[in-house]
Amino acid sequence: MTDNKKNAQPSKHVIHLSAECYPVAKVGGLGDVVGALPKYLQAAGLDTWVVIPWYNKPFVSQHNFDVVYRGVFYQGSRRLEVQVEKERDDVLGFKLYLIKIPELLDRDEPYGYADESEQFIAFQHGFLHWITETGIVPDVIHCHDHHTGLIPFLMYHGDKFTALRKVPTVATVHNGQYQGWMNWNQAILLPAFDTWKWGLLDWDRVINPLAALIKCCTLYTTVSEGYLYELMEQANGLERLFAMERAKSVGIVNGIDTAVWSPDRDTLLPEPYQIKDVQPGKYKNKAALCDAYGLDARKPLLAYIGRFAGEKGADLLPEIIENILGDEGVELNIMILGSGDSRVQSAMAYLAEKYQGKLGVHVGYQEELSHRIYAAADFLIMPSRVEPCGLNQLYSMRYGTIPIVRKTGGLKDTVQDIDEPGGYGITFADATPADATAAIYRALELYNNKKRMQQLQKQLMKLDFSWDKSAAKYIEIYQQVTA
Repeated sequence: MTDNKKNAQPSKHVIHLSAECYPVAKVGGLGDVVGALPKYLQAAGLDTWVVIPWYNKPFVSQHNFDVVYRGVFYQGSRRLEVQVEKERDDVLGFKLYLIKIPELLDRDEPYGYADESEQFIAFQHGFLHWITETGIVPDVIHCHDHHTGLIPFLMYHGDKFTALRKVPTVATVHNGQYQGWMNWNQAILLPAFDTWKWGLLDWDRVINPLAALIKCCTLYTTVSEGYLYELMEQANGLERLFAMERAKSVGIVNGIDTAVWSPDRDTLLPEPYQIKDVQPGKYKNKAALCDAYGLDARKPLLAYIGRFAGEKGADLLPEIIENILGDEGVELNIMILGSGDSRVQSAMAYLAEKYQGKLGVHVGYQEELSHRIYAAADFLIMPSRVEPCGLNQLYSMRYGTIPIVRKTGGLKDTVQDIDEPGGYGITFADATPADATAAIYRALELYNNKKRMQQLQKQLMKLDFSWDKSAAKYIEIYQQVTA
């Protein structure tokens, strides 16, 4: 992390609002970003807060929190008691606040509840109620995804939040496929607002928090430049809106937190390693992983890490695995870490039995195991249909693991094919088993060229995908909207 204080205005106070923040609560890339970007902004001289819902998670029980606010507000006719807790020691590198509301914001997991709309309305209303009641007026409020999508509308058009009218809002779209749709009969749950402005909430005759976020925010970003343009073509019904609001948008590729993801000092690895000893270091990690899952460390290792979801192309994995492992002439092990679609999970269980000794599968998510796989694998496959930015390919490259990716979104922005000058990854055009299988065969050819393989591994580990550059761009945006 470099010192960017000369680029920042130390007096800037920026509040990030999100449903996730690593290591408190993480489901996907959103949690990684909100756990890292604010740390870099704080180090650059901004007073950076992160506000998320309270979750019944180990981080909360293992750290010290102080109650900094208690209050009451109504959600429709329901009386809600809100409590705001601050992590005492700023152990994450920024100020962390949790909003707790009994029966809504006191749960084990961020998502998956039948009353999710009420859950996130309460989070947003509770936040605005707290800062308005206590007179907190930040320089910028930064909203992440649809879970915080109503914030700009309520700030600018809500009856009780006039003190926030002039505060600029920045929004980041991490995944435009999820929009938080609500029927209009749930409008009664919102705090009172100027009903003449109801159209700002509406898209296709429902309340659409993501649409409201894009309409009302001062400026919005996407998590890669490529994804900014893809949203105008594929955004689950919001393509026209993203095209209309193009003038206030910026694409900024995500970074990675090199304090967490660095093979030379990663305490989760059996054998940390450096660029100079990348091949023996990776082999030691591969041997440990293969021993645990009954695989052969002498063979190349291909990995998949991620959700079993259609947008990730996970439904293609069973056929890809059959294509490769069903070829008796192929020497390859595969390691799968993920969960989600029950059909994919069932297929993985079947294939793990069929190809015992060649395929390792762990259903679920384990942070430590993901680090071990990045360090052990020779290749990582991402056959994504939609990938706004993608962090897995960035993690893999940091660990000297060659990414095999479909050319879409942030994958296209961050991975250059080995057949291009200066290239370091393997890309393919279509999210099909045939294209992905062909790319894996290319990887196996590369693996047999030991000298080229080692050169590429070292090249990958030298690439800079840290948050420093991206954080500097966000600081420029904050300065722009507050000028």
